[in-house]
Amino acid sequence: MVTEEAINTHGLTNEKMLEMYRRMLLGRAVGERQRLLQRMGKGSITYSCEGHEGAQVGVAAAMTPGKDWLFPYYRDTAFVLALGMSPGDVLSSFFARGNDVNSGGKNMPNHFSSVPLRIVSEGAPVATQVPHAVGCGLAAKLRGLDEVAVTTFGDGGSSPGDVHESMNFAAIHKLPVVFVCQFNNFAISVPSKRQMAVENVAVRAAGYGFPGVTVDGNDILAVYAAAKEAVDRARSGEGPSLIEAKTYRLVPHSTDDDDKRYRTAEEIDGWKEKDPIPRFAATLRDAGVLTDEIDEDMRTQVQKDLDEATDWAEKQPQAQPEEAMGPVFVKEQNNG
Repeated sequence: MVTEEAINTHGLTNEKMLEMYRRMLLGRAVGERQRLLQRMGKGSITYSCEGHEGAQVGVAAAMTPGKDWLFPYYRDTAFVLALGMSPGDVLSSFFARGNDVNSGGKNMPNHFSSVPLRIVSEGAPVATQVPHAVGCGLAAKLRGLDEVAVTTFGDGGSSPGDVHESMNFAAIHKLPVVFVCQFNNFAISVPSKRQMAVENVAVRAAGYGFPGVTVDGNDILAVYAAAKEAVDRARSGEGPSLIEAKTYRLVPHSTDDDDKRYRTAEEIDGWKEKDPIPRFAATLRDAGVLTDEIDEDMRTQVQKDLDEATDWAEKQPQAQPEEAMGPVFVKEQNNG
């Protein structure tokens, strides 16, 4: 039996852990809702975070929102929600509404962005957000700012040269950057063994001269512990770290993907038994932190908030064609 004292060795209060659990529930609910809406023809495509909630919320809990920077990848729905984006923010982007805080309805869904929360939109090419995070870390170091840049990518995203060059540069200059690989065993449909020769991505960190650690990405407390150490290390001027969170996406790569062509139902069912949400719930129950009443109330409130956010986002005005170039070209000023 897991005791309250044991899980609190990470320095987390009961309130903080319950909030982490709520954020996991919210990430799961938003992912499920987007997949449903896409099948109804109300959105173009979505990349669900289902199965990744422990890895994402665990890292987010170690960051300071609005102070630290996140350079996410397209599966980071639970991550951005955990940092403070609302379901309405995510869904208005999914519906491509004009008031979408990510891009005004101009970008693909799941290209997250928030100025006050310091979430920087990624590009569509895989892993191009990683050098951006390193540039942010360099700026923070040159300016003497107490900021950490966190960037995430999948195991498929760990192979492009952008990642290797970024890690090398960050190591040389001891930049405050935390690299997070959410290793889910597939680069879309390509198994990890067919796109890398190493079992663990984290071993690559040694080649650049900074720490790399492999953790169980479905154990949110293990992820949090690794992330806190990495963030603290970066903030104290000791340089970058690489966290590899071993997890699994429980649904297809995207709503355009047929995952039956490259993995079996038995494999998916096996990973469902390791689902990070019921796993964390069991830990909290064993510690006396979570009760049936708290769990039911939390799930009810999450669904209520999501229903309200869906109704609100769907009613927002469409993005207008004449605004398509707004963020690209400066409007001509008539100075008389």
